[in-house]
Amino acid sequence: MQLLQGNREKIKDVLERAYPGGQIESTVNTFLINTGSKLVLIDTGNGKMASPTMGNVIDNLRVVGYQPEQIDEIYLTHMHGDHIGGLVSGTERVFVNATVYANKREADYWLDDGNRNAASDAAKRTFQAAKETITPYIIANKFKTFEGNIQLTPGIKTEALFGHTPGHTAYIIESKGDTLALWGDIIHVAAVQFEDPSITIAYDRDKDEVAKVRQKIMVEAAKHNWLIGGAHLAFPGIGYVQANGGGYSFVPLNCPEVK
Repeated sequence: MQLLQGNREKIKDVLERAYPGGQIESTVNTFLINTGSKLVLIDTGNGKMASPTMGNVIDNLRVVGYQPEQIDEIYLTHMHGDHIGGLVSGTERVFVNATVYANKREADYWLDDGNRNAASDAAKRTFQAAKETITPYIIANKFKTFEGNIQLTPGIKTEALFGHTPGHTAYIIESKGDTLALWGDIIHVAAVQFEDPSITIAYDRDKDEVAKVRQKIMVEAAKHNWLIGGAHLAFPGIGYVQANGGGYSFVPLNCPEVK
């Protein structure tokens, strides 16, 4: 897998063991938090921006009894298309009553025309996706930014995990003594990056920094027995991190699949 960057022999060995058929499935998870007083959605998936087999967030919300207009707030881990594409349908807001939150560094970077103009042609598509999905919420006065590690709502605080993108952010949910860390794109290929957290992916903007923050949050999650949730972990994308020699292993929760 050419997107992964690090020890090539190790990557090849782990991938062959984990995927003997050579087929690696891609997953994009979003997470709905019911705080008791509001509904908070972490990321929105890619909508219809990419693969036709993805973009099922709205259907899955409805399956479990919620409508998009019931969502009160949306917290973005970052502004790559597979995390923000579900915000809009065409040019219209999908979540008409929701306020969208993002780290200020993230918003300032992706919504800046100068940065877009200076970017490669491939990167320009991500800048354009950010502009198209966030602008309708800005116009409706439904977009806000935050700085630093703060509490956005009781029980949910932000945790800066910069590196994958300039303002990549995790959300730490605490309830009745338990902690769930929704860490966005800390992991893309679980079989490889849990075993060796130093391995990065081509999409990581600052590879040295993302390797550091990955190691940091894995240490915390394993030490404190946090549940973690990842956008690109196999459904349901939630489980525990366990220290395993010089690396880690992931123990997923066994949850019924939503069709």
